[in-house]
Amino acid sequence: MSTSQSRRVPIEAQKVDAPLTSSATFLVLTVKPDPGAMDTVRDVISGIDDIIKNVGFRDLDAQLSCTVAIGSRVWPLLTGRPAPPELHPFVEVTGSTHSAPSTPGDLLFHIRANRQDLTFEFERQLLDGLGRAVTVEDETSGFRYFDVRDLLGFVDGTANPVGNALAESTLIGDEDAANAGGSYVVVQKYLHNLDAWNGLTTEQQEAIIGRKKADNVELDDAESGQKAHKTLSTIEVDGEEHDILRDNMPFGRPGASEFGTYFIGYSRRLWVIEKMLERMFIGDPPGLHDRLLDFSTPVTGATFFAPSAAFLSTLGD
Repeated sequence: MSTSQSRRVPIEAQKVDAPLTSSATFLVLTVKPDPGAMDTVRDVISGIDDIIKNVGFRDLDAQLSCTVAIGSRVWPLLTGRPAPPELHPFVEVTGSTHSAPSTPGDLLFHIRANRQDLTFEFERQLLDGLGRAVTVEDETSGFRYFDVRDLLGFVDGTANPVGNALAESTLIGDEDAANAGGSYVVVQKYLHNLDAWNGLTTEQQEAIIGRKKADNVELDDAESGQKAHKTLSTIEVDGEEHDILRDNMPFGRPGASEFGTYFIGYSRRLWVIEKMLERMFIGDPPGLHDRLLDFSTPVTGATFFAPSAAFLSTLGD
């Protein structure tokens, strides 16, 4: 039996697969080395559902949710338990032309709702509770753009698993019983050079992405040489494709000429995302990097583990 077929997770997971929403905030924090800081963080994240209830009751149809994930540096201090086997700091990927940096991050809060005022209020109450125990490393608010497109004009998240494949791809099962129901999470903040991208023809853009721009239809894979983004970001081992869940969001400030995509990937196996980034930045074959990186530059990179909801709730005991 292959790993991807081994089980049905009996433990309640966090809402990793929460429905796509019109608004999201990605909040990355580090925990200060102050006395009592870990205790404060532990109390707050173990009671995260209380904040969701406090804010979400204003509009239950807005689907407010928050996924909490913990980084390797603070995992043993917060949980008192061994870290999940694959959890480690984001490994910088250095190619001949482009690099993916590793940046600080102890905690990730992926806040989603169909109303931006709810994500705002949730974050406000969350940070009030955490107080001086943390430092904000990155705070990015995203939005759904037209028919789920990124600011480059292409539909994003097309390759996401659906149905039974969603849990199989994102949630740990019997292979790691201590962390069942959890998921590895990688985040990167990409900034786009839209002037350069828009200087390309539609056909050139489509060749880089590997899909038609208007209707999202896949283009044929190149048999050799330069591969498209959709090919380089697809991981297949021994004939089995390994999917991840992406819930990327566009963000931007036209007045500051800042445009980008916040990448967030959930996976049952961290190595799948790491292999994807290696293929993009180093190339397959090496030297033929993902051409999308000529127009889209990562400025952050961090790795976390989102434990099950039951695991989180016991941290304050």
